[in-house]
Amino acid sequence: MADGAIIVGGSSGIGEALARELADDGYVVGLAARRTERMRRIGSELATKSYVATMDVTDPEDAREGFFQLAEAMPSVDLVVVSAGVADVNYDLEWASERRTIDVNVRGFAAIATAAISYFEERSGRAGETGGHLVGISSVASRFGNGGTQAYNASKAFVSRYLEGLRTRQAGSGGDVTITTIEPGFVDTEMSYGSFWQCSPETAAKQIVRAIRKEKTHAYVTRRWRLVAWTLSLVPNAILRRALS
Repeated sequence: MADGAIIVGGSSGIGEALARELADDGYVVGLAARRTERMRRIGSELATKSYVATMDVTDPEDAREGFFQLAEAMPSVDLVVVSAGVADVNYDLEWASERRTIDVNVRGFAAIATAAISYFEERSGRAGETGGHLVGISSVASRFGNGGTQAYNASKAFVSRYLEGLRTRQAGSGGDVTITTIEPGFVDTEMSYGSFWQCSPETAAKQIVRAIRKEKTHAYVTRRWRLVAWTLSLVPNAILRRALS
């Protein structure tokens, strides 16, 4: 039986590119997002069988129910990628924008991540079954606070720390779930707000799939962004604030 992957946020950007890359790698793909017709078109173009579930992660309970229904419909789910996210520039601190970022990137992410872990742990309890692999798309932006994108950067810090906590939980419980944190730099998508060292979604997808194959706990995309993360860890906050203001 072919491995199966669910991609939440699979209708565009990194999620869409990942769907195509994983299908080329032999995965049966489940696409979950709000844009149903777009997902159906993407699914029809994949090299393997696809499944589609309409999902709005701003409604966490409905999203979790949709996730379990999609997983049940697929022959196998061995990999879950949570790629859904928004990135608003909001210098005026409009609450609707900040709330949307938190609803999608924090509440929605945690809802699907915990659903995936629950699914994998329940599966690993069956005779002859193994756990699975959860991948969360964070960002190098999680490494610093930035005026205008304060909610986005903070939400990605939540994603990185939440996945770290889930890994610690797995280690303590002897669980059989691999958890990978992906921190991209600038990727040429609708969410990008910079062009320095920017890569295409296809390049990002290839490097993410490589990290999945190697079952890494953490990977930067592209790999040279680790230099930026290392530099940010050394720069005093006062200097960093002046540089970003």
